[in-house]
Amino acid sequence: MNRFTTPRGDLELARFPEDPRDPLRAWDSADEYLLRHLAGTDGGEPVDLSGSVVVLGDRWGALTTALAGDRPVQITDSFLGQEATRANLARNGVDAGAVRLLSTRDTPPDRVDVLLVRVPKSLALLEDQLHRLAPGVHEGTVVIGTGRVTEIHTSTLQLFERILGPTRTSLAVKKSRLIFCTPDPGIARRPSPWPRSYELGADAGAAAGMTVTNHAGIFCAERLDIGTRFFLGHLPRSGGGRVVDLGCGNGVVGTAAALADPGAELVFVDESFQAVASAEATFRANAGADAKVEFLVGDGLAAVPAGSVDLVLNNPPFHSHQATTDTTAWRMFTGSRRALAPGGELWVVGNRHLGYHVKLRRLFGNCEVVASDPKFVVLRSVRT
Repeated sequence: MNRFTTPRGDLELARFPEDPRDPLRAWDSADEYLLRHLAGTDGGEPVDLSGSVVVLGDRWGALTTALAGDRPVQITDSFLGQEATRANLARNGVDAGAVRLLSTRDTPPDRVDVLLVRVPKSLALLEDQLHRLAPGVHEGTVVIGTGRVTEIHTSTLQLFERILGPTRTSLAVKKSRLIFCTPDPGIARRPSPWPRSYELGADAGAAAGMTVTNHAGIFCAERLDIGTRFFLGHLPRSGGGRVVDLGCGNGVVGTAAALADPGAELVFVDESFQAVASAEATFRANAGADAKVEFLVGDGLAAVPAGSVDLVLNNPPFHSHQATTDTTAWRMFTGSRRALAPGGELWVVGNRHLGYHVKLRRLFGNCEVVASDPKFVVLRSVRT
């Protein structure tokens, strides 16, 4: 947990799930810069927040919690970010009813008077969300983005300009910038170009010929990433059990497992609302209508009963926004061990240099290398 000093007072904030070993903060200088600008403490005039305020892409609820008195609407693709917001509101004594929490899959507000954008890593996700919000933006809407200088590129500014109107940036302060966009009512409002679909070729192994659907923001949305491609060449047979595609992304791995074993019961899990929507679209386009399947947006396997799973397939991420961390992978591994029945197996694909075998041996007491190449390794651990 860390103390965030804002123009509206100090806040106690933490990421979700809260982990005292996690050194990463729940806010950064981009959040700080935006809040100072809104309050007018950076030398300008305060921004009028009396109308409909929308906060897009708030990472861990720092902006939403600080602005709770203005009853903002938060829109996020992250289940963990949404839960962090709820927890941070509560720990700072803010009534959860003061804000409205929406996912990127929900219908956005009809009218937006102030649009505050925490620039995401994915340009596609920003594009999709600006298109979805554009009908509610009017000539008088105040649009301000914020991000680290490494997150704001010429393409970012061009996206704001193409969808909403003329755009400029501020000077950098503590390696962060603000984006100022003036809505142009003359720009035609067009629907989002997402989702997009493509068909996998013969080199996709067990997934050859599969139609893949990606909503905006999914990792490697334009093509199959090489780690997943390698994993598909070495998938195990489930034997008709309960199989979890953990961190499912677009659902290619779980769908391939279902096609290889029609008797299996599939569970797709991801903390991204966009990912789970993609996985469902991919599965529905390729698997039989009678297949047993469940789609969960959540914190790993926290919502899956202990000892109820026979096989977990996992390609864990090793980034949290701009930070490199193994915290997510470790939680996925520990959650898998809890969810697996005795004799159940966790299969993991990852970059060789990440050393997942060390963590898996420590947690499961065993770890076998199933396959490897110069870049990736597929590992198998059994719940004893």
